[in-house]
Amino acid sequence: MKYYLVAGEASGDLHGANLMKALKGLDEQAQFRYFGGDLMQAEGGELVKHYADMAFMGFVEVVANLRTIFKNLAACKKDISTWQPDVLILIDFPGFNLKIAEFAKEQGLLVCYYISPKVWAWNQKRVLKIKRIVDHLFCILPFEVDFYKGWGMDVDYVGNPLLDAVSAFKPNPDFLQQHHLTTQKIIALLPGSRKQEISRLLPDMLQVAKHLTDYQFVIAGAPSFSKEYYNQFNVGDIPVIFNATYDLLNVAHAAIVASGTATLETALFHVPQVVVYKGNSVTIGIARMLIKIRFISLVNLIMDRLVVRELIQQECNPDIMIVELGRLLEGPGRDKMLADYTELDVKMGEAGASAKTAQLIVNYAGSGKK
Repeated sequence: MKYYLVAGEASGDLHGANLMKALKGLDEQAQFRYFGGDLMQAEGGELVKHYADMAFMGFVEVVANLRTIFKNLAACKKDISTWQPDVLILIDFPGFNLKIAEFAKEQGLLVCYYISPKVWAWNQKRVLKIKRIVDHLFCILPFEVDFYKGWGMDVDYVGNPLLDAVSAFKPNPDFLQQHHLTTQKIIALLPGSRKQEISRLLPDMLQVAKHLTDYQFVIAGAPSFSKEYYNQFNVGDIPVIFNATYDLLNVAHAAIVASGTATLETALFHVPQVVVYKGNSVTIGIARMLIKIRFISLVNLIMDRLVVRELIQQECNPDIMIVELGRLLEGPGRDKMLADYTELDVKMGEAGASAKTAQLIVNYAGSGKK
């Protein structure tokens, strides 16, 4: 069968690659064409557009880049129409993908949505649109099933694909030596995968590093950027390591992490963390009026209580980061978070989301069920 996938972020690239691998195991004739990234490209098929040219954060940033977004939408629609896949698989990235779903539904294509849009966070009535334009929705967070059920929508709960990625990880025994790291305790800096995140968060993270000299700091570099890009922030002697975030988390003592998928990955590696987020002031003001959830971190959302401290906007500054990080380096604060992580492991369940989703997609596509 012919599978067309659309992923617009680094996390979507990861999940898309694992899903493609699972689909190949079920369908020897699988053909892939996609908007995605390096990980998906490594699985084969044809990369049409890289997510590095697509990801824009926040209301203001989106408005500023509308021309590019509309150009990408038009290109995606045209390519799907030309290729005529047996099934369209949309991965998260709702601002873009819901528009693609609407187009594909009009074309009579089978529309599968993997990693459901976070409509429970704001504008919940969008569920009605999703119900109309998406044939099969695959959820990865336990509480989403009841949410969609409350709106009269049946969904498939497949578990969380991050568990697949983490369980498949094989540590590099030479990681420290290869990157010239010492045995000194490591604090990982994960400033995000987009320009807006990195430019707003990394300078503050670097200020923290100047104050905690008893630790070695290491930056997890986003794969779509070069070392030269990070040098503009005066990283100095702090190493920037690419394509080895899991190896870094595997040896890290603590971390400062940009809000997003990485917060859950950090928790799954049992690394105490401070979660940070800083956006355009207008964007944040709009978000605070619209968003209906108590937390921004996936860790806190899944646990439904405060497990990791979230520093947003004004609180996201070096002084508060230092204080919050200090509580996690030793003592009761660290012990409490590690105990909460163990409880999180139980809530998350077992690996296998990619395999479950792939099997469901093949079944639905093969049966012609919409």
